Amino acid sequence: MVPMDHPHGGHGGHGGHEMGGVVSSLDSWGAVLFIGWAVAMWAAVAVVAYANRGPVRPWLFKTSVAVIGLGVVGQIGHFQEHVVQAGYWVANPYSPAWMTPWANSIARGMGQIDPTKPALGMEILHLTGNFIFLAGLLGIVQITRRATGALKSRKWAKMGVWMQGIHGIEHIVLTLSVALGASRAIGLSTWFGAIDPGPALVTYRVWWHFVANLIGTAILAAALFYLWKEKKAVKDGYLPEPAAADEDRVLFPAPDAVSDSAEQSAQVAEHVRERELVSRS
Repeated sequence: MVPMDHPHGGHGGHGGHEMGGVVSSLDSWGAVLFIGWAVAMWAAVAVVAYANRGPVRPWLFKTSVAVIGLGVVGQIGHFQEHVVQAGYWVANPYSPAWMTPWANSIARGMGQIDPTKPALGMEILHLTGNFIFLAGLLGIVQITRRATGALKSRKWAKMGVWMQGIHGIEHIVLTLSVALGASRAIGLSTWFGAIDPGPALVTYRVWWHFVANLIGTAILAAALFYLWKEKKAVKDGYLPEPAAADEDRVLFPAPDAVSDSAEQSAQVAEHVRERELVSRS
Protein backbone atom coordinates (compact mmCIF):
# COMPACT_ATOMS: atom_id res chain seq x y z
CA MET A 1 0.00 0.00 0.00
CA VAL A 2 1.13 3.52 -0.73
CA PRO A 3 0.66 6.11 1.98
CA MET A 4 -1.06 9.37 1.23
CA ASP A 5 0.43 12.71 2.07
CA HIS A 6 -1.21 15.40 4.04
CA PRO A 7 -1.45 19.10 3.33
CA HIS A 8 0.94 19.98 6.13
CA GLY A 9 3.88 17.95 4.85
CA GLY A 10 3.93 14.30 5.74
CA HIS A 11 4.87 11.43 3.61
CA GLY A 12 5.95 12.33 0.13
CA GLY A 13 3.65 14.79 -1.57
CA HIS A 14 0.90 12.37 -2.50
CA GLY A 15 -1.83 14.75 -1.38
CA GLY A 16 -5.27 13.21 -1.14
CA HIS A 17 -7.48 12.07 1.68
CA GLU A 18 -6.81 13.10 5.23
CA MET A 19 -6.07 10.41 7.76
CA GLY A 20 -6.37 12.92 10.60
CA GLY A 21 -9.49 13.77 12.55
CA VAL A 22 -11.23 11.88 15.28
CA VAL A 23 -9.99 8.34 15.82
CA SER A 24 -12.88 5.98 16.57
CA SER A 25 -12.83 2.94 18.82
CA LEU A 26 -13.17 0.84 15.65
CA ASP A 27 -9.94 2.39 14.33
CA SER A 28 -8.15 1.60 17.58
CA TRP A 29 -9.41 -1.98 17.82
CA GLY A 30 -8.56 -2.60 14.17
CA ALA A 31 -4.98 -1.44 14.78
CA VAL A 32 -4.64 -3.56 17.94
CA LEU A 33 -6.01 -6.69 16.27
CA PHE A 34 -3.86 -6.26 13.17
CA ILE A 35 -0.67 -5.86 15.19
CA GLY A 36 -1.76 -8.75 17.43
CA TRP A 37 -2.21 -10.89 14.30
CA ALA A 38 1.39 -10.24 13.27
CA VAL A 39 2.77 -10.78 16.78
CA ALA A 40 0.88 -14.09 17.18
CA MET A 41 2.19 -15.36 13.84
CA TRP A 42 5.79 -14.52 14.66
CA ALA A 43 5.49 -16.08 18.10
CA ALA A 44 4.14 -19.26 16.48
CA VAL A 45 6.98 -19.29 13.93
CA ALA A 46 9.54 -18.95 16.73
CA VAL A 47 7.96 -21.77 18.75
CA VAL A 48 7.74 -24.09 15.73
CA ALA A 49 11.33 -23.33 14.68
CA TYR A 50 12.57 -24.18 18.17
CA ALA A 51 10.39 -27.30 18.57
CA ASN A 52 11.43 -28.62 15.15
CA ARG A 53 14.94 -29.04 16.51
CA GLY A 54 13.70 -31.83 18.79
CA PRO A 55 11.50 -34.91 18.42
CA VAL A 56 8.22 -34.90 16.52
CA ARG A 57 5.32 -33.41 18.45
CA PRO A 58 1.64 -33.80 17.43
CA TRP A 59 0.93 -30.05 17.30
CA LEU A 60 3.87 -29.05 15.12
CA PHE A 61 2.27 -29.86 11.77
CA LYS A 62 -1.08 -28.22 12.60
CA THR A 63 0.55 -25.09 13.98
CA SER A 64 2.63 -24.71 10.82
CA VAL A 65 -0.50 -25.12 8.69
CA ALA A 66 -2.25 -22.41 10.74
CA VAL A 67 0.67 -20.00 10.27
CA ILE A 68 0.66 -20.62 6.52
CA GLY A 69 -3.11 -20.12 6.32
CA LEU A 70 -2.98 -16.82 8.21
CA GLY A 71 -0.12 -15.67 6.01
CA VAL A 72 -2.08 -16.47 2.84
CA VAL A 73 -5.18 -14.63 4.10
CA GLY A 74 -3.05 -11.64 5.06
CA GLN A 75 -1.31 -11.48 1.70
CA ILE A 76 -4.59 -11.77 -0.21
CA GLY A 77 -5.82 -8.67 1.61
CA HIS A 78 -2.45 -6.95 1.21
CA PHE A 79 -2.14 -7.64 -2.50
CA GLN A 80 -5.72 -6.65 -3.33
CA GLU A 81 -4.94 -3.25 -1.81
CA HIS A 82 -2.08 -2.81 -4.28
CA VAL A 83 -4.28 -3.99 -7.15
CA VAL A 84 -6.94 -1.44 -6.23
CA GLN A 85 -4.34 1.32 -5.98
CA ALA A 86 -2.85 0.45 -9.36
CA GLY A 87 -6.32 0.37 -10.90
CA TYR A 88 -7.16 3.75 -9.40
CA TRP A 89 -3.90 5.16 -10.78
CA VAL A 90 -4.76 3.88 -14.28
CA ALA A 91 -8.08 5.76 -14.12
CA ASN A 92 -6.63 8.81 -12.33
CA PRO A 93 -2.88 9.07 -13.06
CA TYR A 94 -2.57 12.65 -11.77
CA SER A 95 -4.65 12.21 -8.63
CA PRO A 96 -3.37 11.49 -5.12
CA ALA A 97 -2.95 7.82 -4.19
CA TRP A 98 -6.17 6.23 -2.99
CA MET A 99 -6.60 3.92 -0.03
CA THR A 100 -9.48 1.64 0.90
CA PRO A 101 -11.59 2.73 3.89
CA TRP A 102 -10.47 -0.21 6.05
CA ALA A 103 -6.79 0.52 5.41
CA ASN A 104 -7.33 4.17 6.35
CA SER A 105 -9.19 3.09 9.48
CA ILE A 106 -6.39 0.82 10.72
CA ALA A 107 -3.76 3.44 9.80
CA ARG A 108 -5.62 6.07 11.86
CA GLY A 109 -5.60 3.70 14.82
CA MET A 110 -1.88 3.03 14.45
CA GLY A 111 -1.19 6.74 14.01
CA GLN A 112 -2.13 7.31 17.65
CA ILE A 113 1.43 6.28 18.52
CA ASP A 114 2.48 9.80 17.49
CA PRO A 115 -0.33 12.07 16.22
CA THR A 116 2.23 14.74 15.23
CA LYS A 117 3.42 12.51 12.36
CA PRO A 118 0.39 11.95 10.06
CA ALA A 119 2.13 9.40 7.81
CA LEU A 120 3.44 7.22 10.63
CA GLY A 121 0.27 5.15 11.03
CA MET A 122 0.21 4.23 7.35
CA GLU A 123 3.89 3.26 7.37
CA ILE A 124 3.34 1.04 10.41
CA LEU A 125 0.40 -0.56 8.60
CA HIS A 126 2.63 -1.34 5.60
CA LEU A 127 5.33 -2.73 7.83
CA THR A 128 2.90 -4.96 9.72
CA GLY A 129 1.29 -6.29 6.53
CA ASN A 130 4.65 -7.22 5.04
CA PHE A 131 5.76 -9.03 8.18
CA ILE A 132 2.53 -11.05 8.23
CA PHE A 133 3.37 -12.15 4.69
CA LEU A 134 6.95 -12.98 5.68
CA ALA A 135 5.75 -15.09 8.63
CA GLY A 136 3.52 -17.09 6.27
CA LEU A 137 6.48 -17.87 4.02
CA LEU A 138 8.52 -18.93 7.05
CA GLY A 139 5.65 -21.27 7.94
CA ILE A 140 6.21 -23.12 4.65
CA VAL A 141 9.95 -23.32 5.35
CA GLN A 142 9.25 -24.81 8.78
CA ILE A 143 6.58 -27.32 7.73
CA THR A 144 8.93 -28.77 5.09
CA ARG A 145 11.89 -28.94 7.46
CA ARG A 146 11.42 -32.60 8.43
CA ALA A 147 10.76 -33.89 4.93
CA THR A 148 13.49 -35.92 3.26
CA GLY A 149 14.81 -34.98 -0.13
CA ALA A 150 14.89 -31.65 -1.97
CA LEU A 151 11.36 -30.21 -2.03
CA LYS A 152 10.39 -27.58 -4.58
CA SER A 153 7.98 -26.04 -2.09
CA ARG A 154 10.82 -25.41 0.35
CA LYS A 155 12.99 -23.97 -2.42
CA TRP A 156 10.28 -21.50 -3.49
CA ALA A 157 9.47 -20.57 0.11
CA LYS A 158 13.12 -19.81 0.86
CA MET A 159 13.24 -17.65 -2.27
CA GLY A 160 10.18 -15.79 -1.00
CA VAL A 161 11.71 -15.32 2.45
CA TRP A 162 14.79 -13.69 0.94
CA MET A 163 12.80 -11.41 -1.32
CA GLN A 164 10.20 -10.48 1.28
CA GLY A 165 12.94 -10.02 3.87
CA ILE A 166 14.59 -7.39 1.66
CA HIS A 167 11.20 -5.77 1.04
CA GLY A 168 10.59 -5.80 4.79
CA ILE A 169 13.87 -3.96 5.38
CA GLU A 170 12.65 -1.30 2.93
CA HIS A 171 9.52 -0.82 5.03
CA ILE A 172 11.54 -0.68 8.25
CA VAL A 173 13.63 2.13 6.74
CA LEU A 174 10.52 3.98 5.54
CA THR A 175 8.85 3.69 8.95
CA LEU A 176 11.93 4.71 10.93
CA SER A 177 12.56 7.74 8.71
CA VAL A 178 9.07 9.06 9.43
CA ALA A 179 9.22 8.11 13.12
CA LEU A 180 12.53 9.96 13.50
CA GLY A 181 11.09 13.15 12.05
CA ALA A 182 11.94 13.14 8.33
CA SER A 183 9.71 15.43 6.27
CA ARG A 184 8.92 12.49 4.00
CA ALA A 185 9.54 8.74 4.06
CA ILE A 186 13.04 7.84 2.90
CA GLY A 187 13.62 4.56 1.09
CA LEU A 188 14.05 2.94 -2.30
CA SER A 189 10.35 3.37 -3.09
CA THR A 190 10.70 7.14 -2.64
CA TRP A 191 14.15 7.23 -4.30
CA PHE A 192 15.51 8.21 -0.90
CA GLY A 193 13.52 11.44 -0.89
CA ALA A 194 14.97 12.69 -4.19
CA ILE A 195 11.62 12.76 -6.02
CA ASP A 196 9.60 15.86 -5.26
CA PRO A 197 6.05 15.39 -3.94
CA GLY A 198 3.46 15.14 -6.69
CA PRO A 199 2.23 12.81 -9.45
CA ALA A 200 5.74 11.54 -10.27
CA LEU A 201 6.30 10.31 -6.72
CA VAL A 202 2.81 8.82 -6.54
CA THR A 203 3.35 6.96 -9.82
CA TYR A 204 6.75 5.62 -8.84
CA ARG A 205 5.67 4.46 -5.41
CA VAL A 206 2.36 2.93 -6.51
CA TRP A 207 3.97 0.80 -9.20
CA TRP A 208 7.13 -0.02 -7.26
CA HIS A 209 5.12 -1.60 -4.45
CA PHE A 210 2.64 -3.20 -6.86
CA VAL A 211 5.40 -4.98 -8.81
CA ALA A 212 7.21 -6.04 -5.62
CA ASN A 213 4.04 -7.57 -4.21
CA LEU A 214 3.06 -9.13 -7.55
CA ILE A 215 6.38 -11.01 -7.64
CA GLY A 216 6.15 -11.94 -3.96
CA THR A 217 2.59 -13.23 -4.35
CA ALA A 218 3.58 -15.29 -7.41
CA ILE A 219 6.41 -16.89 -5.40
CA LEU A 220 3.97 -17.68 -2.57
CA ALA A 221 1.53 -19.23 -5.06
CA ALA A 222 4.30 -21.44 -6.50
CA ALA A 223 5.37 -22.54 -3.01
CA LEU A 224 1.78 -23.44 -2.11
CA PHE A 225 1.29 -25.32 -5.37
CA TYR A 226 4.33 -27.51 -4.79
CA LEU A 227 3.47 -27.89 -1.11
CA TRP A 228 0.15 -29.42 -2.15
CA LYS A 229 1.86 -31.77 -4.61
CA GLU A 230 4.48 -32.79 -2.03
CA LYS A 231 2.08 -33.06 0.93
CA LYS A 232 2.69 -36.80 1.40
CA ALA A 233 6.45 -36.31 1.77
CA VAL A 234 5.81 -33.44 4.18
CA LYS A 235 3.31 -35.40 6.29
CA ASP A 236 5.60 -38.44 6.42
CA GLY A 237 8.12 -36.30 8.23
CA TYR A 238 5.61 -35.88 11.07
CA LEU A 239 4.82 -39.58 11.60
CA PRO A 240 4.66 -40.46 15.32
CA GLU A 241 8.00 -41.72 16.53
CA PRO A 242 6.61 -44.95 18.12
CA ALA A 243 5.32 -46.03 14.71
CA ALA A 244 8.71 -45.32 13.18
CA ALA A 245 10.37 -47.26 16.01
CA ASP A 246 8.11 -50.27 15.42
CA GLU A 247 8.99 -50.21 11.72
CA ASP A 248 12.68 -50.11 12.60
CA ARG A 249 12.27 -53.14 14.90
CA VAL A 250 10.71 -55.13 12.05
CA LEU A 251 13.39 -54.18 9.55
CA PHE A 252 16.28 -54.31 12.00
CA PRO A 253 15.49 -56.72 14.90
CA ALA A 254 17.29 -56.25 18.17
CA PRO A 255 20.19 -58.68 18.92
CA ASP A 256 18.18 -60.38 21.70
CA ALA A 257 15.27 -60.97 19.35
CA VAL A 258 17.61 -62.50 16.75
CA SER A 259 19.15 -64.76 19.42
CA ASP A 260 15.75 -65.96 20.68
CA SER A 261 14.61 -66.73 17.14
CA ALA A 262 17.77 -68.75 16.42
CA GLU A 263 17.36 -70.72 19.66
CA GLN A 264 13.74 -71.59 18.81
CA SER A 265 14.76 -72.74 15.33
CA ALA A 266 17.46 -75.00 16.83
CA GLN A 267 14.95 -76.56 19.23
CA VAL A 268 12.53 -77.31 16.39
CA ALA A 269 15.30 -78.89 14.32
CA GLU A 270 16.36 -81.06 17.28
CA HIS A 271 12.80 -82.21 17.82
CA VAL A 272 12.51 -83.20 14.13
CA ARG A 273 15.73 -85.24 14.28
CA GLU A 274 14.51 -87.11 17.37
CA ARG A 275 11.26 -88.07 15.62
CA GLU A 276 13.20 -89.31 12.59
CA LEU A 277 15.39 -91.54 14.80
CA VAL A 278 12.36 -92.99 16.56
CA SER A 279 10.66 -93.77 13.27
CA ARG A 280 13.74 -95.58 11.93
CA SER A 281 14.08 -97.74 15.01
